[in-house]
Amino acid sequence: MEPNGVNSAEKLEVLLVCEDPPQMLPALEKHFEVHVQLDAHISDALPAAAKHVCALVTGTLVGAGQRLINSLPDIEIIACTGGHVDRIDMAAARVRGIPVTNAPGISAPDVADLGLALILGVSRRLIESHHFVRDGRWPEGGMGFGRRVGGKKVGILGLGGIGRIIARRVHAFDMEVCYSGPGRKDDVSYPFFDDLSEMARHVDYLVVCCPESPQTRHLVDMPVLRALGPEGMLINIARGAIVDEAALIEALAQGIIAGAGLDVFEDEPHVPEALTAMDNVILQAHVGAFTTEAKLEMVDVTMNNLLNHFAGQPLPNPVG
Repeated sequence: MEPNGVNSAEKLEVLLVCEDPPQMLPALEKHFEVHVQLDAHISDALPAAAKHVCALVTGTLVGAGQRLINSLPDIEIIACTGGHVDRIDMAAARVRGIPVTNAPGISAPDVADLGLALILGVSRRLIESHHFVRDGRWPEGGMGFGRRVGGKKVGILGLGGIGRIIARRVHAFDMEVCYSGPGRKDDVSYPFFDDLSEMARHVDYLVVCCPESPQTRHLVDMPVLRALGPEGMLINIARGAIVDEAALIEALAQGIIAGAGLDVFEDEPHVPEALTAMDNVILQAHVGAFTTEAKLEMVDVTMNNLLNHFAGQPLPNPVG
């Protein structure tokens, strides 16, 4: 499928404002003239030619604000390479009548896999043990004990696509599942808690999977962490701001909770030194969706959205 009007002599113009996935640029260049501007917040810095692009391609962590959208007078479509569009100003797009597309659900299994890996890693002290062996300390004596995961209870905050996959994954480890969120799901039998602190008090692991919003900012606060307790562990594979990071640092330092596995932080890519100095925390660089397979699928879906639009065909993945 080729966009209308695209031929060897003339190509429609696209603005790319994200580096992820890296395969996106060469895929776009096969069909479009591509302008790259990786700082999506400085619309004044756009090249003059880029201000006449007909499509904007962005990522979940970059998004597109009102200023950027309004600086592109000829834009016809905004294509997000991932599933979340919370950093795209949907109201600004609607005012202009600009359709927004995404690539939903592709990385959900990968993010869930990392969540499971963090549960196992922090429980069995995998990173500590790795350094213990690599640093040559084993001959001086054995390591301390880790914790069994089988038979433990997992509370999932946000039983959406990722949360449901985690539930299936941990069930294979003989772990009990319950969940909390804005409402009960009629199609699952897992116990539901409408009070997050009550669920935290009930479980051994609290896994954060919900979207970031004004309602979920710092939803996991000190009262929730105290309810999770000195044997409990926090896993966050959603967004950093959902957890009160200062409260989490205090809870870890004082033994209010036992440990944490974190793929996201409040001020990425800056991670507090207090967290990097702790042995009971596993830290990741927001890599839950970073698998080669997921990135290639995201490119395919994004290209299909763009090519369908310019060919006058229905959009495969419209948002809103």
